[in-house]
Amino acid sequence: MAGCAMDAGLGANAGAGGTRASAAAGGTVMVGGAPMYPNRNIVQNAVNSRDHTTLVAAVQAAGLADTLSGAGPFTVFAPTNAAFQKLPAGTVDTLLRPENRSALQSVLTYHVVPGRVTASDLMQRIRAGGGSARLTTVQGGTLTARMMGNRVVLVDAAGGTATVVQADVMQSNGVIHVTDTVSLPG
Repeated sequence: MAGCAMDAGLGANAGAGGTRASAAAGGTVMVGGAPMYPNRNIVQNAVNSRDHTTLVAAVQAAGLADTLSGAGPFTVFAPTNAAFQKLPAGTVDTLLRPENRSALQSVLTYHVVPGRVTASDLMQRIRAGGGSARLTTVQGGTLTARMMGNRVVLVDAAGGTATVVQADVMQSNGVIHVTDTVSLPG
């Protein structure tokens, strides 16, 4: 994430097209081949990332675009398209059906934490928690953040893990941390 300990902990900012310096300073970074402008909100930026088209479609199908465009602040752990592809075949299509809107909302809001939790905030919480930090999601469930080697990993209610691959993508109404796996509520 940002800062010295965070750069090693999440070190993908540079590899994903952004730079550690710009991410740490709250500047524009690249996500999915598109610039993420800190003066735009989560939805305004996410719609431009080619790595998050599934997430954007899901947010729209769930009716959450207006919420995530609101004042916030929100911390979003944003799974990539590749993360959604790891789910069992047909899962995404099933969740996108109108009759499954509440299940889709539950999955998506499980990736959102109230407030702006930056990389340094998260690392402080992990240290203060003796190696783990419990994050209460908007969905009402808990994600547990831990260090695995030099990476921050989120453990979901089912014991699944998602690694933060790009951190501190600042937004006008919060912050996005890109993850490599979809976290699932209990």
